[in-house]
Amino acid sequence: MEVQKRLYTVDDVLELQGWGGAHDSKYELINGDLIEMSPANLLHSWLASRLDRTIGNFVDENDLGYSFVEGGFSPPDDRHNLYAPDVAFVSKTRMPDPIPQSFAGFMPDLAVEIASPSNTVAKLREKAEIYLRNGTELVWILYPDRHSAEVCRLSVDGLMNREVVASVGKLDGDDVLPGFELELRQLFKS
Repeated sequence: MEVQKRLYTVDDVLELQGWGGAHDSKYELINGDLIEMSPANLLHSWLASRLDRTIGNFVDENDLGYSFVEGGFSPPDDRHNLYAPDVAFVSKTRMPDPIPQSFAGFMPDLAVEIASPSNTVAKLREKAEIYLRNGTELVWILYPDRHSAEVCRLSVDGLMNREVVASVGKLDGDDVLPGFELELRQLFKS
């Protein structure tokens, strides 16, 4: 008898998390595999909060849309993948009104992943490519230990391009957040 592995869906995650806030566990789904997310370390959490506040203020001042921390996003027509970027931005033209009380069935315009000790660079880049191939226009991967970042975009030929931004450089919002700039030394200062 063949034992089949269970493939989880976004609906399973909603049920497991107890949408009313009954359960504290958080999950991501990768190809139907349920991944429990452990709490972030303090530096990680502080950087996510700081970046969300900076993006959120800019977005509000310019009436561009919405910023999120660890919001759930799944690729369109794919119920077996669910990602929770550390910080995300969705333009107001793409956000349903009212804001859904469930996970988004689309990917954010900007996704930010902050490297943790448990992450490998390869896994972070793989995740960035998944975001980009499913509708995200811009991905920032932050490396707190190096005070640097990688900016990821898809090129015209469909390949993922990565640009390293050193500690003296700055993040630019490109066409996703026009006019947004953030010097990394400002983000990483404590």
